[in-house]
Amino acid sequence: MNEIIFSVTSAPEGGFMAQALGHCIYTEADDWIGLRAAVREAVLCHFDAGKGPAMIRLLRVEEEVLAVS
Repeated sequence: MNEIIFSVTSAPEGGFMAQALGHCIYTEADDWIGLRAAVREAVLCHFDAGKGPAMIRLLRVEEEVLAVS
């Protein structure tokens, strides 16, 4: 496995939530730097040594709702 991709969204109570695409890995943190560390730790815990991805890609998803009228 070359890379793992996480979808990152803003948490309703503040901070960020990250969910791996195609794997059952979820984590959250209060700020972006903390999230990067939490994601790295979650990936290392999820995979056996030497079996995990070489790279982690974080895709930040922003949502905005616009009124039509």
